[in-house]
Amino acid sequence: MFTLLRRLFWLAVIGGAGYAVYTAWQRKHEPVPDGPPTWPPLDATPPNPAAGATGATGAMTAAPSHGGPSDDASHDSPVGRDAWTTNPTSDAAPDQRWVAPVDEQCPPGYPIKGNTKSGIYHVPGGRFYERTVPDRCYANEDDATADGYRRAKS
Repeated sequence: MFTLLRRLFWLAVIGGAGYAVYTAWQRKHEPVPDGPPTWPPLDATPPNPAAGATGATGAMTAAPSHGGPSDDASHDSPVGRDAWTTNPTSDAAPDQRWVAPVDEQCPPGYPIKGNTKSGIYHVPGGRFYERTVPDRCYANEDDATADGYRRAKS
């Protein structure tokens, strides 16, 4: 039994050495590039929605991205976590689904409290509604759901 293990060990050592020699030989015979690497050109002019820039198909308008709630700086925008895309049919701004809270309270007409960190919205009468500090306020549950939030379970 010991002899078999010793033979397997030496076979593995010889095989490993052979593999090392083969990869060294391969690297030595790789083709060498004939100059510095070249990169494709970058598009240096991003769209500027504030200046009314238009794409190839129409005016720039905001369209919701369906990535769910996030904790980035774009949540201060009146349209929320939206990416600028082209929309050939509309030059007007999109409808506003939510408003920012005033003094950590939702304004009249927007009773639903949305929390961007958890992705949950709370309705009046809910278990944690009173103690929730809103990041966004919604007029109805459909707007909160369309913005990627889910209803609180209790």
